[in-house]
Amino acid sequence: MRSTARELNWSGTVTYTAEHVARPGSVVEAAELVARSRRVHGLGTRHSFNDVADAPGVLLDLTAIPTDLVVDSDRQTATLGAGTRYGVVAPDLDRAGAALHNMGSLPHISVGGAVATGTHGSGTALGSLSTAVRAFEVIGPDGSVRTVDRDDPTFDGAVLHLGLLGIVTRVTLDVEPAYRMRQDAYGSIPWDTFTAHVAEVHAAADSVCSYTVFGDQVSEVLLKTRVPVDADDVPVPEELFGAPRLPGAPGDDHRTARDGSVGPWWDRLPHFPIGSVPSHGSEVQSEHFVPLRHAAAALDALRGLADRIQPHLHVSELRTMAADDLWLSPSQGEDVLCIAFTWKKHPAEVAALLPDLEARLAPFGGRPHWGKMSSLDGAAIAALYPRLADFRDLVARADPERTFASAFGERVLGT
Repeated sequence: MRSTARELNWSGTVTYTAEHVARPGSVVEAAELVARSRRVHGLGTRHSFNDVADAPGVLLDLTAIPTDLVVDSDRQTATLGAGTRYGVVAPDLDRAGAALHNMGSLPHISVGGAVATGTHGSGTALGSLSTAVRAFEVIGPDGSVRTVDRDDPTFDGAVLHLGLLGIVTRVTLDVEPAYRMRQDAYGSIPWDTFTAHVAEVHAAADSVCSYTVFGDQVSEVLLKTRVPVDADDVPVPEELFGAPRLPGAPGDDHRTARDGSVGPWWDRLPHFPIGSVPSHGSEVQSEHFVPLRHAAAALDALRGLADRIQPHLHVSELRTMAADDLWLSPSQGEDVLCIAFTWKKHPAEVAALLPDLEARLAPFGGRPHWGKMSSLDGAAIAALYPRLADFRDLVARADPERTFASAFGERVLGT
């Protein structure tokens, strides 16, 4: 199937420049489209806030290809269509006795798109969603399909690929036995107390998220805690650095339960329930990753811009992520604090603010999320990623005729 051109991203702030969007119903159909297209690029669920998923020619939306979930309990893997949304497949994994190590706050994103852009959940000991990939199938420029797995010497460079290596059609993920969790909400923590203990706050549970508008406090902290397999529940602290545990609220159409009740992993790790759309895209987003050891200094530096940030900000969410070895990962080499901004739908004002915001983070090696707003140019990005030259070489070998090239890749990565 094909749609007419000039479509928009989820928030309506990015207009795709591709000639049209194709929505193949099978891997075979997708491969045929690639083989006969001069320029083609993969398109996820349109949750990026920049042109990372845009390119001339044809955009391939893989969400119509069946999930075809295959769980291998012996190998502890799950293989599925890359266009599948996490919220669609997670309950099926649970019914098969399996679970993912983490999920993003929004379960409506596709597996392939999340992996390709380094999207993540939270947890100081938990890697990004890309780190769960054990293997993937990718359509090359001639329409042939090949498999890349962890035995491939270029695997760490190919997993987080920004669509520049081909069209990923199926993904094999690490899974583990299904588990249950509880989510508890805690009240505000004074700014100085939080920054003095930011690593400890975010180590207080398996997954921790904190919220602020860069005023005098962190307004709320969410602790997501695993329940042991042989237990009905698990104790949690009644206060967190002076912040009391709140009564919380049961799950509803807008957010998952944060009242301490025990539920399946897939209904506690995300912030938003899988059965409803959390908003209508009335926002824009930016996000930056700094080494966790610099968390306090980086947050204080941003707080110096509070008077300019606050008029345009809904909220900033703070999360953590474990280090990995993926060449283009924002957490490559070191545990990080993720500072995410959910802005009001003021794209021009946010774009004007970002250079100063990112300058505040530059002394700490602040890396932007690949799928969100940023002002950093190719030179700044090259200084942040020591394996970028290797990635460029990998792209040149995999796609010598630049079938999968994009303006984002050229402008930001120099591919």
